[in-house]
Amino acid sequence: MAQRRSAAATHVTAAPRAFRGSLPPFDVRAFVDSVGISRHIVRYARSSVVFAQGSPANNVFYIQQGGVQLSVLSRRGRDAIVAMLAPGDFFGEGCLAGQPLRMGTATALVPTTVLRIQKRAMMRSLHEHSALSDRFIAHMLVRNIRIEEDLVDQLFTSTEKRLARTLLLLARYGDERTPRRVLPKISQEALAEMVGTTRSRVNVFINKFRKLGLITYNGTLTVDSALLCVVLHD
Repeated sequence: MAQRRSAAATHVTAAPRAFRGSLPPFDVRAFVDSVGISRHIVRYARSSVVFAQGSPANNVFYIQQGGVQLSVLSRRGRDAIVAMLAPGDFFGEGCLAGQPLRMGTATALVPTTVLRIQKRAMMRSLHEHSALSDRFIAHMLVRNIRIEEDLVDQLFTSTEKRLARTLLLLARYGDERTPRRVLPKISQEALAEMVGTTRSRVNVFINKFRKLGLITYNGTLTVDSALLCVVLHD
């Protein structure tokens, strides 16, 4: 059976890098408030839709708390998860490049709080405030690097390593203050879509990682940084 492929895996040889740790601290909400940018604070319950595929693209979003899943539905009815976002991430920025309609659906993984900034206000602020534009450019560069790693990973990396790498990235590997991270509740079906394989294969490797003490899985999934050994092992 051909394995399904999605764009949510990672690079083939290097370990997941803590890009977020290399960015200077920046409180987007405080900055937006200080310069008077028009925005709304919106709270979403778990599984609530932030925006739907095909809806008008009029706003940019910034995650303050919680997490958001981005997915795309094909014309043949196949759904693929393309990103799992966390606090500090922007999303919906396609509208700034002239995207009239949303290319995918954004769904809250857990109770989530976001800043919703109107397209015009965001564009004006990026032109007028270098602090915000620098942060936004850094965000886009990180996302570009991640996409390149995803493509290479899908071509050359084993399913086991792709799953390990995906779990590390979802756990925000690289933050030395929290060597173990509890992931937002995520199904094995969702992990299979992200890795580009079947649920049964994900289940096999999840059980293997658990027996090795690299993760704990009991409704919620906690990742130990030692899982990196799976990625680096030849």
